[in-house]
Amino acid sequence: MKLFKLALTATVATTFLIVGCTATKTVSEESLGLRTADLYSENKVMPNETKYGTSQPMSGYKIERAYENAPPMIPHDVEGMLPITINSNQCTTCHEPAVAVSMNATPIPKSHFTDFRPSTALSQDGIITKEGKTVENTSDFKTVGKSLPTLAGARFNCTQCHAPQSVGNDVPKNVFEADFRNKESNSKSNLVDTINEGVK
Repeated sequence: MKLFKLALTATVATTFLIVGCTATKTVSEESLGLRTADLYSENKVMPNETKYGTSQPMSGYKIERAYENAPPMIPHDVEGMLPITINSNQCTTCHEPAVAVSMNATPIPKSHFTDFRPSTALSQDGIITKEGKTVENTSDFKTVGKSLPTLAGARFNCTQCHAPQSVGNDVPKNVFEADFRNKESNSKSNLVDTINEGVK
């Protein structure tokens, strides 16, 4: 039995040695990435220019959502509209709910006019109050959204979630397939219904 194991070990070791010595195919470092370029130098590597869509506002062009309740992409040119500040937001010119329909724009949803941050205070003696109620464990506090007449403070910067769609040829192909609950979900959010569920 010992002789058999010794012979088997020698055969396996010899096979690995022969295969290792005769293998001539190597993988070059340039073929490892998407750029197919020298990984040690940036001298000749220049990415393609990022190009964004030039569709004009009010054109009616929409981009399908990447997944259910994904923030919609900006389908039009944003030249001259950025940066967005708390005092200067050109998005609201067309997307404010009162004017959005007449401008052929998607209205800003109710969730963006809702404050989900409870008023919280910590006294000098360590007592935490939320919405005027003393709480011992802040995670036990149930938050209820409060409607606001203007955009919530956390929502003024539209481009923190919404971005223009870039056009390029060198990006890897996206093979992700979203599973929407219904046909409308690829162009419309159901988030407002979900977050307001059970709230009267």
